Amino acid sequence: MSFKLKTSVIAVALTLSPLSFAADQNLVIDEVVVTAPHNIAPLTVSTDPKAPRQPVPAHDGADYLKTIPGFSMIRKGGTDGDPVFRGMAGSRLNVLLDGEQIFGGCGGRMDPPTAYVFPAAYDRITVLKGPQSVVHGAGASSATVLFEHDIKREAGTKGNAALTGGSFGRNDEIVEARTATENVYLRAGGTRSASDDYADANGVSVHSSYNRWSFNSALGWTPDDDTRLELTLAKSDGQAAYADRGVDGSKFTRDNYGVKFDKKKLSPLFDSVEAQYFYNYVDHVMDVYSLRPGNPASMMAAMNPDRKTTGGRVAVGLALGEASNLKLGVDMQNNVHTGRTGAAAGYMGDYTLQTRIQDAAFRNSGVFGELKHPLSERSRLIGGVRVDNWSAEDNRTTVSRGMMSVSNPTANMTRSETLSSGFVRYENDLAASTLFVGLGQTTRAPDYWELFSYESSTTASAFYTNPEKTSQLDLGMNFVDAGVSGSVSAFYNKITDYNLIQTNITKGMSTGIGITRNVNATTYGLETSLVKQLSDTVKLDANLALVRGDNDTDGTPLAQMSPLEARLGATYDDKTWSYGALLRAVADQDRYVVNQGNIAGRDIGATGGFTTLAVNGGWRATKTTKLTAGIDNLFNKLYAEHLSRAGTAVTGYTQTTRVNEAGRYVWVKANVEF
Repeated sequence: MSFKLKTSVIAVALTLSPLSFAADQNLVIDEVVVTAPHNIAPLTVSTDPKAPRQPVPAHDGADYLKTIPGFSMIRKGGTDGDPVFRGMAGSRLNVLLDGEQIFGGCGGRMDPPTAYVFPAAYDRITVLKGPQSVVHGAGASSATVLFEHDIKREAGTKGNAALTGGSFGRNDEIVEARTATENVYLRAGGTRSASDDYADANGVSVHSSYNRWSFNSALGWTPDDDTRLELTLAKSDGQAAYADRGVDGSKFTRDNYGVKFDKKKLSPLFDSVEAQYFYNYVDHVMDVYSLRPGNPASMMAAMNPDRKTTGGRVAVGLALGEASNLKLGVDMQNNVHTGRTGAAAGYMGDYTLQTRIQDAAFRNSGVFGELKHPLSERSRLIGGVRVDNWSAEDNRTTVSRGMMSVSNPTANMTRSETLSSGFVRYENDLAASTLFVGLGQTTRAPDYWELFSYESSTTASAFYTNPEKTSQLDLGMNFVDAGVSGSVSAFYNKITDYNLIQTNITKGMSTGIGITRNVNATTYGLETSLVKQLSDTVKLDANLALVRGDNDTDGTPLAQMSPLEARLGATYDDKTWSYGALLRAVADQDRYVVNQGNIAGRDIGATGGFTTLAVNGGWRATKTTKLTAGIDNLFNKLYAEHLSRAGTAVTGYTQTTRVNEAGRYVWVKANVEF
C-alpha cells in the first residue's frame, strides 16, 4: 500500500475563542469528534467546529456537515463540495451565517453557499432537521444550518489557537481573539487553509489543490446583561482546482457587513426584540489558466459572475404566561446576479474591462410566527406559520442551448408567488427520554439554478417552473439513561412538483440540453445515534443514516440518494491521553437514474459499498493545550462516494469515472486555548 506524507506541512496557528482568563476557569479541549455531534433537542443537532475531528475535513462548510448523520457531500475536488441532507440539495438546505443568507454565483454550482463558510471561525454549528421551524427564512424543506458565534458579556481578553498539518501539503492556520470591558467588546480572527493535489489509494493524483483564507471581526456594545448592539465585518477569498469540469475557481471573494440589535426583558409581555441588517457580496472567477498552466493564449478564457444579497429581519418575543413563548417577525431578502466573460487579464478582450450584465433579480419578504406552549409539566406543543411574497425577474435576452445561443422566450418577464409554510410538533418528556412527532409543510420557490441554468421540457427557459411543495412527517426520540444516550429520528416526505434536473436531452438539432421539470416524489428514512459510556475513560458510539427516494411520476427511483451508511467509534480518554478509532461502512447503491438529479449533481450509475478505518491519538498537555494526530483511510482503500461528480479530462491527470477520495491520509492538529 502506498503512503504519501509531506512533512513540510506542519504549521502552527492560534485560534482564540471566548474563554476567560480567570484562574478558576476549568478549560477543557473537547475530544476528537469521530462519529456524530450532540443532539441537544428533538430534531436539533449541534457541534463545535473548533474541535478536532476525524476524518479531517477540508476547511469549508460542506466538509464539516458531512460528519453529521444524514449529510453527504457531492465531491468535485479538494474543497467546495455541495452538501446534501436526506437526499436533498441546493436551496432545500437553508444555510445562515449568524442569521445572514448568502448565495453563490456560478451557474454550475462551483461555489455553493458553503464554499464561503470557514467553520473554524464560528463557535457552533446547529442543524434543524426538516421543515420544523419558520423563523430562519423561507423554503428550508430539508433542513436549516446555522453557523453562529457565541456572545458573552464579560471583561477580559481571551483566545484559542489551532494548527493542522497533513498529507499532500495540507496546512491550516487559525487565529481569533476577543477583548472586552463590561460594556464594549472587540472580536477579530482569521483563518487560512491550503492543500496540494491529493492522491487516491492507487497513487493517482487528483486535480484538487486549494488555498482559502478569511477574516472576520465584530464590535459590540453591551450596556447591560440584556442589551447588545453589534457591527460585524468579514472578508474572504480563495482558489480551488476542480477534477469534475473544464475550469477551476481562481477567485471566491466575499465582502460582508452587518448590524444587529437585541434587547431582552423589556416588559412582562415583551420578552425580547431583535433587529438585523446584512450585506453579502460574492465575486467569483472561473478560468482555464490560473491552475492549469500551459494553455495557449487562444484558450485564456474567464467567466466572472457575482451576486449581491441584502436582507434583514425584525422579531419580537412575547411571554404569554410562565412558559408560553411566541415569536413574531418579518424578514426580507433581495439579491441580484450579474456576469461577464472575456479573455485573461492583459489579453485582448480582458474580462475585467467588460461590462457586467444583469441576468436575474430576486426579492422575498415574509411574516412568521412561532409558538412554544406547555401542555403539562412534561409535554409541550411547538408550531409556527409563515407566509412569503417572492418574485423573480428574468433579464436575459438570450439563453444557451448546447453550443448555441437562442432568443429567451421569457426575456424581461417578472413572476411572483405567495408561499406558505407551517409546522406543528408535539414533545413529551418521559423518565429518561423525550418523544416527539411533528408535521411540517413548506412551499419552496425555484432557485437561480433551477430557473436560469436550465431549460424547461417545452421551451428554452425554465423561468416558469412550479414551486415545490413539501409535506413531511417527523418522529423519534432522544434518550439518556444509565450511561447510554442517543437519538432516533425518522421521516416520511411527499413532494409535489419536485424540481428534477435532467441532462442529455435532445431538442431539434441540439443535444446535451439540461432541463428542469416538475415531478411528484416520495422520500423517507432515518438517522440514529447511540453512545455507551463503558467506564470513566472508555466510550463506544455508533450512528446510522438511511434515505430512500421514489420518483412517483416516472415510476423510477429518485436520483441522487445517498446509500445506507453506518459509523462505529471507540474512544479512550483519561483527560491526559486519548485514543480513538472510527469504522465507516457504506452500502452499495443500485437505485439510480443516469443523468437525473438536482442542481448540484446527477446520477452516474451504481456504486459498490466500501469500508474505511481511521485512528487517532491525543495528548492534553495542560487544561488549555492539546495535540492530536490521526490516520484516515488507514488501509488505503480505493473508493469514490456515490454522490460524486464525474471526473473530467484534465491535462496531466488520469480521468476517473467519479472523483476518487484520498488514499491514506496522516494529520496532526494542535489546539491552545487561553
